[in-house]
Amino acid sequence: MTKKNRRANGEGTIYQRKDGRWEGAAFVLASDGTYKRVRKYGKTREEVHGKLVEVLDRSRRGVPVSDRPWKLGEYLDYWLEHVASLRLRATTYAKYETMVRLYLKPGLGKQPLDRLRVARIQTFLNQQLNAGRSVGTVYAMKVTLSAALTRAMREELISINPARLVVLPSPQPSTVRPWTVDEARQFLKAAKPLPYYLPLTMLLIYGLRRGEVLGIGWENVDLDANTIRIAWQIQRIKGKLVRVPVKTEAGKRTLPLIPFVRDAIIEHAGLQADAKRKAGKTWQDWGLVFASRTGGPIEPTNLGRAFDRVIKDNGLRRIRLHDLRHTTGTMLKDLKVSPRDAKEILGHARISVTMEIYTHGDQDAHREAIERISGKLFGE
Repeated sequence: MTKKNRRANGEGTIYQRKDGRWEGAAFVLASDGTYKRVRKYGKTREEVHGKLVEVLDRSRRGVPVSDRPWKLGEYLDYWLEHVASLRLRATTYAKYETMVRLYLKPGLGKQPLDRLRVARIQTFLNQQLNAGRSVGTVYAMKVTLSAALTRAMREELISINPARLVVLPSPQPSTVRPWTVDEARQFLKAAKPLPYYLPLTMLLIYGLRRGEVLGIGWENVDLDANTIRIAWQIQRIKGKLVRVPVKTEAGKRTLPLIPFVRDAIIEHAGLQADAKRKAGKTWQDWGLVFASRTGGPIEPTNLGRAFDRVIKDNGLRRIRLHDLRHTTGTMLKDLKVSPRDAKEILGHARISVTMEIYTHGDQDAHREAIERISGKLFGE
């Protein structure tokens, strides 16, 4: 061995190839617990030496190298099938699977997992924004990729999660101006003839989510205790309507069955029994309070369409169906209900979400406040 090629202690083997490039090799800890020989290449001996020192140092600290050369796309497929599908809610899994299939694999799938860097991810996500993707969609790509790479860190395939270091613009929150009490009354009066009147009314009274009201089962209604239990929701997952648990523990809540709703549910039970007899063997008994004509779940978008139709046909101010929760929250605030009680009624996981509703301003409140200031300043 010439002096030029002589290696230092613990640096592995380094030699110059016939093509003039330098190659180094060393045995390092692999993720399967064994030791494997890795090779590093460079234009100079010093470059290869630096690469070997880095990988050997990580090995001594117990950080293994991957026992196979993963491409990001391959690892995302593995992660979805063997990790995400077992740990995530069906709705979350469906969103992650969509992000992987439509965006991450086509854009980054060929990248070596252990060579994925912040700059490459940042460039990819910037390209998505420039292509017209919404900030929310691009943020979902980042969240999905970060979740997968966090798992790769736990499996000791990579040492850092570069997706966490990517910077995106903050999504702009939508401005919600909920209905006033008078507007809500107009809506309920206009909706009364509709088959969906009771679930729409319950959305306003209890501040329920659309999937929650459609997921109420007869087992959740206790006429003796005059309570209704919110624990399930109807959602469309992979093209099928399914009844799944509500997203959080805070979402599981027991609410009082007020007389109006109690009487309406009893009447509704009789109408559903008649429908069940008429349907006969075609009745699919899901045990839902609000069921389709054949006993299955109601399509959530149909409830939304009915809501939009009432607004359009009666010239009401346009809001989203989900904004009814903000209307309920605002009424709770105006009735001086404490934020903690409102949080439990609305099923918020964090009180900060409730406070966002409680701090909604309105023009009348602003006018009153400014007039008070004017009165103090000018004695009006």
